[in-house]
Amino acid sequence: MDPPMGQERRTPVTPSSSSRYHRRRSSGSRDERYRSDVHTEAVQAALAKHKERKMAVPMPSKRRSLVVQTSMDAYTPPDTSSGSEGEGQGDGDGEEGGDCEEEDGGGGGGTSSSREGSISMEHWISRAIHGTSSTTTTTSSTASSSSSSTRSGGSGAAGGRLADVLAQHMHISAHHHLRHHHPHHHHKTENHSAPPDVTGYTNSTANAATDGIQVERAPGGGTAAQRQTPKYGNAELMETGDGVPVSSRVSAKIQQLVNTLKRPKRPPLREFFVDDFEELLEVQQPDPNLPKAEGAQMVAMRGEQLGVVTNWPPSLEAALQRWGTISPKAPCLTTMDTNGKPLYVLTYGKLWSRSLKVAYNLLHKLGTKQEPLVRPGDRVALVFPNNDPAAFMTAFYGCLLAEVVPVPIEVPLTRKDAGSQQIGFLLGSCGVTVALTSDACHKGLPKSPTGEIPQFKGWPKVLWFVTESKHLSKPPRDWFPHIKDANQDTAYIEYKTCKDGSVLGVTVMRIAMLTHCQALTQSCSYTEAETIVNVLDFKKDVGLWHAVLTSVMNMMHVISIPYALMKVNPLSWIQKVCQYKAKVACVKSRDMHWALVAHRDQRDINLGSLRMLVVADGSNPWSISSCDAFLNVFQSKGLKPEVICPCASSPEALTVAIRRPVEEGSTPPGRGVLSMQGLSHGVIRVDSEEKLSVLTLQDVGSVMPGAMMCVVKPEGVPQLCKADEIGEMCVCTVATGTSYYGLAGMTKNTFEVFPTSNNGAPISEFPFTRTGLLGFIGPAGLIFVAGKMDGLMVVGGRRHNADDIVATALAVEPMKFVYRGRIAVFSIMVLHDERIVVVAEQRPDSTEEDSFQWMSRVLQAIDGIHQVGVYCLALVPSNTLPKTPLGGIHLSETKQLFLEGALHPCNVLMCPHTCVTNLPKPRQKQPEIGPASVMVGNLVSGKRIAQASGRDLGQIEDNDQARKFLFLSEVLQWRAQTTPDHVLYTLLNSRGTIASSLTCVQLHKRAEKIAGMLAERGHLQDGDHVALVYPPGIDLIVAFYGCLYAGCVPITVRPPHPQNIATTLPTVKMIVEVSRSVCVMTTQLICKLLRSKEASAAVDVRTWPPVLDTDDLPKKKPPLLYKPSNPDTLAYLDFSVSTTGMLAGVKMSHTATSAFCRSIKLQCELYPSREVAICLDPYCGLGFVLWCLCSVYSGHQSILIPPSELEVNPALWLSAVSQYKVRDTFCSYSVMELCTKGLGLQTDSLKSRGLDLSRVRTCVVVAEERPRTALTQSFSKLFKDLGLHPRAVSTSFGCRVNLAICLQPHRLGKLADQGTSGPDPTTVYVDMRALRHDRVRLVERGSPHSLPLMESGKILPGVRIIIANPETKGPMGESHLGEIWVHSGHNASGYFTVYGDEALQSDHFNSRLSFGDTQTVWARTGYLGFLRRTELTDASGERHDALYVVGALEEAMELRGMRYHPIDIETSVIRTHKSITECAVFTWTNLLVVVVELDGSEQEALDLVPLVTNVVLEEHYLIVGVVVVVDIGVIPINSRGEKQRMHLRDGFLADQLDPIYVAYNM
Repeated sequence: MDPPMGQERRTPVTPSSSSRYHRRRSSGSRDERYRSDVHTEAVQAALAKHKERKMAVPMPSKRRSLVVQTSMDAYTPPDTSSGSEGEGQGDGDGEEGGDCEEEDGGGGGGTSSSREGSISMEHWISRAIHGTSSTTTTTSSTASSSSSSTRSGGSGAAGGRLADVLAQHMHISAHHHLRHHHPHHHHKTENHSAPPDVTGYTNSTANAATDGIQVERAPGGGTAAQRQTPKYGNAELMETGDGVPVSSRVSAKIQQLVNTLKRPKRPPLREFFVDDFEELLEVQQPDPNLPKAEGAQMVAMRGEQLGVVTNWPPSLEAALQRWGTISPKAPCLTTMDTNGKPLYVLTYGKLWSRSLKVAYNLLHKLGTKQEPLVRPGDRVALVFPNNDPAAFMTAFYGCLLAEVVPVPIEVPLTRKDAGSQQIGFLLGSCGVTVALTSDACHKGLPKSPTGEIPQFKGWPKVLWFVTESKHLSKPPRDWFPHIKDANQDTAYIEYKTCKDGSVLGVTVMRIAMLTHCQALTQSCSYTEAETIVNVLDFKKDVGLWHAVLTSVMNMMHVISIPYALMKVNPLSWIQKVCQYKAKVACVKSRDMHWALVAHRDQRDINLGSLRMLVVADGSNPWSISSCDAFLNVFQSKGLKPEVICPCASSPEALTVAIRRPVEEGSTPPGRGVLSMQGLSHGVIRVDSEEKLSVLTLQDVGSVMPGAMMCVVKPEGVPQLCKADEIGEMCVCTVATGTSYYGLAGMTKNTFEVFPTSNNGAPISEFPFTRTGLLGFIGPAGLIFVAGKMDGLMVVGGRRHNADDIVATALAVEPMKFVYRGRIAVFSIMVLHDERIVVVAEQRPDSTEEDSFQWMSRVLQAIDGIHQVGVYCLALVPSNTLPKTPLGGIHLSETKQLFLEGALHPCNVLMCPHTCVTNLPKPRQKQPEIGPASVMVGNLVSGKRIAQASGRDLGQIEDNDQARKFLFLSEVLQWRAQTTPDHVLYTLLNSRGTIASSLTCVQLHKRAEKIAGMLAERGHLQDGDHVALVYPPGIDLIVAFYGCLYAGCVPITVRPPHPQNIATTLPTVKMIVEVSRSVCVMTTQLICKLLRSKEASAAVDVRTWPPVLDTDDLPKKKPPLLYKPSNPDTLAYLDFSVSTTGMLAGVKMSHTATSAFCRSIKLQCELYPSREVAICLDPYCGLGFVLWCLCSVYSGHQSILIPPSELEVNPALWLSAVSQYKVRDTFCSYSVMELCTKGLGLQTDSLKSRGLDLSRVRTCVVVAEERPRTALTQSFSKLFKDLGLHPRAVSTSFGCRVNLAICLQPHRLGKLADQGTSGPDPTTVYVDMRALRHDRVRLVERGSPHSLPLMESGKILPGVRIIIANPETKGPMGESHLGEIWVHSGHNASGYFTVYGDEALQSDHFNSRLSFGDTQTVWARTGYLGFLRRTELTDASGERHDALYVVGALEEAMELRGMRYHPIDIETSVIRTHKSITECAVFTWTNLLVVVVELDGSEQEALDLVPLVTNVVLEEHYLIVGVVVVVDIGVIPINSRGEKQRMHLRDGFLADQLDPIYVAYNM
């Protein structure tokens, strides 16, 4: 089949006549550019394959308000013409929705295709589905796409849903299975049923091949019978993977996601060893079976001699002078108006005289005589609209004559155009101070109210100079420009936009410009006075070279078709070719494509005059189908096949190659059918076994006259490629650009390249220029371009071209609902590899299901054809992507918006699971080292055992009178006798005034009355449990001591929230029931609340125990106060709901309570003369102890500030601290956050009101979690101005088994010498990756993956801590991560009926080490942490042991064998976008679910999905399974300011969150 060649390999290029796979287009059907039949067929086959694998992708849930689409009437179709990047479709009104399905294949389309022995698949299938008659001898049902119901109505006629190619891949080649024997007419199937949802699960299908619909065809005329698959809304029909019906909509989708993810991934992860815990990201190992280049080294190709014809002018200005003087009447340029009528004819005489005028005025009329504004060699901007080529030409040649360097740019439409800022930078770096423009354009520029033209963003200040003759002065008779021969001076600068959006200026010398015109003249055989029709942009690139420069050199006549006319009448250029009998036309594939769409109304077209049709983007692999389709249709109208001349060009290398117009009958042009798999590895392999993933290329002719070309490796040293290898093309010729203006380094790498051969020797002494094009030189010296360097994406070591991916996406078109020209493909770096992102504009009339189905099919098609996963596919509303001046998509701007989270897509589908294959290997846990090899004295495997203790309570001698008493009730009675009028408690209201206070004797008296009431009204016995439901305040304290006096066991319970009874009351009821309280004491107000109508709706009010209201107490006191006999009996119960939603009550004995108070008294040095401000919730843990117990024990005055009052007055707590000159204060994180957020902007006004925090020496945050370093630091920073000492803020740590383990009071200044000073809390930075493997590795601040951990405070007196392995219970070495175990006199003595299995919890309070000190009984805190001995010493001269808390074990998530703490992931997520105010994560069936609160418009919701996925991958090596975007305040937070992640999880699974958007990542 291939012509034999010297080497023993198949040549990549075969002439089209013998190419079996290359099918000629049978018709211009559908809006096709960018697509060959082969490709469409391939895509369909790839989709059919996926059908067999039955992918089920759960559809995202969206809040209704996000789905509202614009109505069709208000909608104008977007400008889909893409200038440089792509194509668009003829968006005229007469064409149905702009999607013209062109059925008629022109002059006997059907026959022409059968002549060629191949048939257009989609042509045939669309007929079949249309129900028009066609006979088929192969099979009666074809595997149609899963939703082939024809959508009609506004969405376009033939919904020819490219049906999947038959499951058994029919090869329709020479045998014609189908013949069309019906007249070409349009059948519209009126079928309005919504297409079935591919996302539904169907367990059995009638026919494996046809998933959603069967299309039966009888020979006479088939009907499309269709079966609906179950839709989402009815969750009852949903089944999980195991066939079990599920009720909840959310969990059904998650189950579906889990099932999808269970399928084997494509690339198997290779095994490798994890060195210690250094997580290695998988490095893609080269596969030995990959295709490698085997050919010989390529040889550089020379073009023919540039034959200088004698009468060629010595420079372009000389040419203009010659034609302007000898044939001034000859037409140079004809411009058209938007109706296609000739607007104006510019003759060579006029062009010459006007250019002279411009040149004279530029040099002599700007600035002053002494200081002209513009001198020869200066650069000026040319700002002309696309519809005014005449003014542009005049200005351009005026600059050349004045020896000024023109920099043509686009007209800035608004101050903030996409890319206009970058253009401004270019102008600034070129030193442009003058901008030439036309009258009309000048009037149209945006103006300020004073009529000034504002400075555009990023632009230098420019003077606008209008070039119309009437504004210019006539040059004097004796003035004449100096016309030189072309030299090395810069002629003009052409701008070029790079992949990253930056704009460079390519400088072109006068000699290069002239040589280039000569080379084009020779290649295209241009002759004088030829007529040329130009549709291209005349300011740059092919349009400038042919229609402004070369045309003048040869005195040709240019017919210029403005872009605006093309939009109104896509056929205009063809009509002009006929009208002017033009010999040459310069177009893009898009223009050919538009003509195909619109040509049916034309009868009298004759293209016989054309000898050359230059296709400017002919090197784009996808232009071939437009060329073929165009030829197919217009061959009957006189178009000769050899006329189509694709060319390849780049801003740096100008024209790289162009196919010559050949004589009829010579060899046909070359075709290459290459394997995409091979191309992705950079090698050329003729059409793979697959037959699906092939790329058909057309040649772009041979090397330019006078040039030499070679192909070098794209990366690294410019070494020559082998003959069967794809590389970057480089050319060596005079006719290229010479530099990037002002960028010497980049210039060297691009314009001064010396290619080397295998032995390292340069192949030429002359420098080559890199063209930025990828390709190869085929047989007979034909040049093939396979893509651009700019569009290259290297994913997992394989190279993919953005254009190819675009083409595949566009070939999936069962629905007509993305705009053809409006697709952007780019890559972003995530986790050390490029990831492909596809963004498309969605039509306003497509439904959610349609869009989603299209998206899932695009993913499958790209996967099937390119074997590469798409990381993210986003659909945005129509007309919202940033445009380039000619209507294409501004790629870098789109990418920028995507990365900033400002793209506002309306649909997003992320597939990190399928395409991220370089994650570190899941961790297998190593068995721990056994005891024998480990314990040596106090060392564990070479490290000091991690243990530490506070000071010994027994050895501290102080005059602690309260130690004489075993019970708090006795201490209170003693204080009431010895210091009756000493104030113990002061309660503040929200205005900061004292609401009530309590002296020792008042407390004693009121407590007696409560005890009397309990005995009298409640008939309670000793040891009965009493629930105290009080707001934070004095009544709670009184009731507590009343219970002690009566011998009852109090339980403090947070009262229900009056605004939120439904959720808060059940918790109250549960605590009352679980604690077995026989009576409830409360205030009158709450008493009413408990019996209210709302309450009875929330709980069964009849089952409350007796409720006593303590507002009016009996007068008489009880006969005898209860005296407990055994100090180990219960003093009180402490109930709290943990963050994971567990309700746990712990038992506190009298001994533990007294020991606790004594420990705090010693640590904080509390004496009766002290005042302490407390802003905490008094219901559990240390908060309760500080609020209710400590003052009675130590005798100091407590200033009580209910945290709820801060919501009314955020400054309340700090004002109180300042006003009462408090030295010690306690608060919670939620209080601290309220102050930081609420007072952030008010520090100055607080200062002026005299707020002073300089006396505060300790401000302790009471918490049961890892210290929130960022919050405490920002709090310290914020209030530093108010005198707060930065070292005053510290944290404490407590948990259920021991309510306070650490508490760090600081001693500042002089106080440091007195006794118990503790050193400052230290902050260390640990490696987050090591932490996941339960190891601690200290790193420097600011190193990647570092996590700051603040020490949790000084260990309380009488407390011993050890770090143990939670699984083996062995002791751990210092700086090893393990569970914190605690031994102390104030440990709680056990759980009081935890909900659930009690045996499970029993070892929480009495665990022993498995080896080492096996005697001590420890309580397990359930928190992971580590101990580290610091350099600091404490007062007794001991080294200070710092305890670092990392997080709760029950909160931690086991993912991929590693342990993650939710807070770390949440911190990363919150940082990723300004609109994320809060975040919570949890796992569900091994999927990571991330819930974010959005502070912004709902339109931003979908922006967050890719950002969240990226950051979690990048920083935590985890793939997010589900992203849920919710409103502010949805994430539940408890009173301690901790997130209730499990409540959130239950709410999510029960579908109660009302999310704005839920994305299921694939």
